[in-house]
Amino acid sequence: MEEQPAGRSYSTLPQLGGSAMRPPPSGTVAQDAAAREEATQRKPQLTAALLARGQDRFNIYCSPCHGRTGQGNGRIVQRGMPHPTSYNDPRLLAADDQHFFEVITRGYGAMYSYAMRVSPQDRWAIVAYIRALQLSRHAALADVPDNEKAKLVEDRK
Repeated sequence: MEEQPAGRSYSTLPQLGGSAMRPPPSGTVAQDAAAREEATQRKPQLTAALLARGQDRFNIYCSPCHGRTGQGNGRIVQRGMPHPTSYNDPRLLAADDQHFFEVITRGYGAMYSYAMRVSPQDRWAIVAYIRALQLSRHAALADVPDNEKAKLVEDRK
């Protein structure tokens, strides 16, 4: 027991029947797999804190390509990368939230997957912020609460 065979990853060890790396037992599940899976299925409630987190994560991970306003004119694009579709494109305005979550998770076109970089909770926060960006470009006066309409009309004078 004091001296056990040791091997480097991917090397062979005849004492262990071949490979030094042992496969995990069948049915093994990663420690946080169940919680991560639940988080991908459960869309959180829309709150100011969720939008703030979404804006923060969007500015870190998404704005280099999509730009801070979601128009698809980020710094990377200005340096020659493909131009992503604006979030104000009619196709994306009609897309459901799950579409955006799946694109962040799996990637799409030139965009690679962010599943390992952005947690499921943060992906939902980014989706909420994308919706806020879309709404900011397509809001009507009828969407404004009555108590705020008076301020808008007053500011126009």
